[in-house]
Amino acid sequence: MEAELAAAAKAKAEKAAATGAKAKGGKTKLVQKTGTGIVRQWNILKKMVPEDEIPQFADPVHWLKYFPPIGVEHMKRFGSGVDWRRAFITTSVNGYYDAFIRWQFNVLREKGKVLFGKRNNVYSIVDGQVCADHDRSEGEGVGPQEYVLIKLKVLAPDHGQERHSKMEKLLKRVDDEGKKGVYLVPATLRPETMYGQTNCFVLPTGEYGAYYIDATDEVFIMSARSARGLSCQAYDAANDVYFTKEFGMIECLETFTGDELLGLPLKAPNATYEKVYTLPLLTISMGKGTGVVTSVPSDAPDDYVALKALKDKPDFAAKYDITPDMVEPFEVVPIISIEGYGDASAVTMCEKLGITSFNDKVKLAQAKDETYLKGFTIGVMTVGPHAGKKVSEAKPLIKEEMIAANQAHLYFEPESKVVSRTNDECVVASTDQWYLAYGEESWCSAVKKHVLDDETFNAYDPTSLEKYESTLDWLKEWACTRQFGLGTFLPWDQHWVIESLSDSTIYMAYYTISHYLQGENNLNGDESKSPENIKVEDLTDDVFNFIYRKGFPVPENSSIPTETLEKMRAEFRYWYPMDLRVSAKDLIPNHLTMALYNHAAIWDDEPELWPRGYYTNGHIMVDAEKMSKSKGNFLMMLECVENYSADATRFACADAGDTLDDANFSRDTANTAIVSLSNEAAWIKEVLVDGDKSSMRSGDELNFMDKVLDNETNRLIKATEDCFAAMQFREGLQKGWFEMMIARNDYRSWCQDSGITMHQSVVRKWVESLIVLICPICPHWSEALWKDLGKQGLAVKASWPTAGEEDKLLTRQAKFLRDSLKNFRNQVGKAKKGCKDATVVVAENYPQWKVEALLWMQSQFDKESGSFPATFMQDLKEWSTTNVTDKKQVKFTMQFVSFMKKEVEDVGEMAMDIKCPFDQLAILKESQAYLKAQLSLEEVGIGNIDDVELAVPDRVAQNVSPGKPYLWIR
Repeated sequence: MEAELAAAAKAKAEKAAATGAKAKGGKTKLVQKTGTGIVRQWNILKKMVPEDEIPQFADPVHWLKYFPPIGVEHMKRFGSGVDWRRAFITTSVNGYYDAFIRWQFNVLREKGKVLFGKRNNVYSIVDGQVCADHDRSEGEGVGPQEYVLIKLKVLAPDHGQERHSKMEKLLKRVDDEGKKGVYLVPATLRPETMYGQTNCFVLPTGEYGAYYIDATDEVFIMSARSARGLSCQAYDAANDVYFTKEFGMIECLETFTGDELLGLPLKAPNATYEKVYTLPLLTISMGKGTGVVTSVPSDAPDDYVALKALKDKPDFAAKYDITPDMVEPFEVVPIISIEGYGDASAVTMCEKLGITSFNDKVKLAQAKDETYLKGFTIGVMTVGPHAGKKVSEAKPLIKEEMIAANQAHLYFEPESKVVSRTNDECVVASTDQWYLAYGEESWCSAVKKHVLDDETFNAYDPTSLEKYESTLDWLKEWACTRQFGLGTFLPWDQHWVIESLSDSTIYMAYYTISHYLQGENNLNGDESKSPENIKVEDLTDDVFNFIYRKGFPVPENSSIPTETLEKMRAEFRYWYPMDLRVSAKDLIPNHLTMALYNHAAIWDDEPELWPRGYYTNGHIMVDAEKMSKSKGNFLMMLECVENYSADATRFACADAGDTLDDANFSRDTANTAIVSLSNEAAWIKEVLVDGDKSSMRSGDELNFMDKVLDNETNRLIKATEDCFAAMQFREGLQKGWFEMMIARNDYRSWCQDSGITMHQSVVRKWVESLIVLICPICPHWSEALWKDLGKQGLAVKASWPTAGEEDKLLTRQAKFLRDSLKNFRNQVGKAKKGCKDATVVVAENYPQWKVEALLWMQSQFDKESGSFPATFMQDLKEWSTTNVTDKKQVKFTMQFVSFMKKEVEDVGEMAMDIKCPFDQLAILKESQAYLKAQLSLEEVGIGNIDDVELAVPDRVAQNVSPGKPYLWIR
């Protein structure tokens, strides 16, 4: 079958080459036979294009002509700041890009990074080719997993059970035809444990088949799914021998239910017992491995619990016609010694965790993870020829010995389920393949060194960085070609097409010169529209080498003027290295890591040109639900812009989330943004454009709240800048919009309630800062107001607001007033009805026990680092228990210090001052009218706790401390 597919692909490629056509995607077998693919796509397309145009999408090139221009238009409506001269299509339809990809692969081959050979890759039998990540509807990022098939030979049934009649006939047939036996073939990751086999498990309700293996002249009992995969794999890759004669085809001699396999006697390789039996296990997944599981109860908790259940519960065994002699004689066989776990780690862990049933899934998973990890890392073999060796050393040796002795074979399947876009569940196939040698030691080390150095690479998130490191550890040889589909033909072997991820790894470099080659409104690379009149045929490898690589001369006899080549080379050198690439988290295991690899290969002599930063985000939900066309919970960009406006849509996108977690686009947020943006624009125009500005104060004299708003503006300018620099747009929106609103609202209310007009220069600074801060998110709103204010140029090109140094003491004073008012409101809400008068009571000094705690905190504080030691809380506990004489006071001391530690983190060292570092009475008295209005009280007095005439009761006094006034209501 593979040969036929290859021949068909070759013929197709030759035909395309002869006609000058580029590779095109053909209909899959699934679509040809059932039409279900067409029906599904038709229904989806109906929601996006006029129905009478849908038939044109049978041509894959039509997709490239139809949707990209629409995407450009929608992005423009969204307000995206894009240099559209550099936009292009990344397939062979675009001859310029096609030439760029051919050059890239020629360089990779020159550097020994592209190799050829038989490799195991995730493969679609229906499509007849390797199924790369972007060809999948499920299972992106999943690679091949190696297993070892253990051959347990089926012996003649010895209990006279009727259910074994089919097996008896199969054994006779195999014997009559001279075949070499029937085997149950469990797939294991731990061949070194086979010395401890006590039985074999199958799923009683599972469906199994007896499959003929041509390469060994044997019959394997396994699931149909696993047999399908095995038929695509090499038995002897070096000699091009597959398990079956025909690729992808395997002969089934008989079918069995799991029940019909129970009670069969087996000969297990390396086992201590001469004969073991097939027993029931109800937790087997037929979607993983072969559906057959060999049992090693000494080191596998699941196996131990299952075997023990059959021994301890005769009724359970009898339900499946399992006789005592199939279970009772088989005791746990110690094979691996693990320090702290003994020589039967599974038994130890099950007893330790109290596991008594295979329904204890969480505990079993914990036991399995721990025993497997400890067994591999510190376990020592106690049996067999490798006794005394560490398991990690013995494992590969035992595997090779069993394979050489024809007791086992390698078998591969995807790490988890993979489904192609043609709805085919993929297998792992051994195919001849061009591949990129990712994982090669020196190449991988160079990339890892670059990524893990925060001086050369910024992942913006520690979790993302861990994912890059993990991917570099496991990403190995990558199949970079397929036999048909859209893409660039491999330059030196045009029977192959470069797959869609492999041709999209350094296209960031193409951005730097694409405007010379294609220009605006030329996504497909029409030569007649080239701004520099450059022809595709002029883009030779020598041309690209001169533009992109160091030390290459101007190409001789090039039709492209030297001046133009020099400009393109300078443009590339101006923009590179790439400072930031924004992408999705699901591309870390492929595209993004591959881009790092390929940059490191192409520019191996210039690591300063490698990518400097990647920011990745999660997927997007709508109103906390996954987007789904079938559920109607799906939003198109243009739809959002038309419903909410571009800026309100962008506002909701910014508010959706910053982390790798899936972001949530909220329709309510978008609707609220419309109102908020409109109201703020109206207020700004009323105050600074249309209103009487003479009614506002001016001059250098500023009151307390003038200074507070100015200081808050300074603080939030810097905070927003830091957020945007870290790609934290939700947090930036919080600082640059919401907290700016809070600061202005507090100021406006204070002025209004105090009977004082606002200060013009303070308000103007706040407004102009707000317009620029929110401009990256809501550019249209900002531009309109920028113009209304009479500002020159565009807001998007305006300098970032100049922020004075934050006055942290003033920040603390503002917080003092804000927090005090909040506490006063709570007290008023709890006060008895009829209370109209109140006095704000303040204290200048702490009680002695708090003074001592603050002095201790000062002694622990490191002024250079501006922080406390990592052991601060532990040290606090020791100090409190030793130095606080009243044991009841220890708890209060620790609570007070914990609170003050947070204060120090917020405002700095001044929070530990023994006395309040500002005049509380002055702030409160200046805000007295404001407080009275906000609290709806007829009278609010202000007084010191030490004022004898005030006569503050003890019940009130105990609630007052420096910086924490109390409202005495009466």
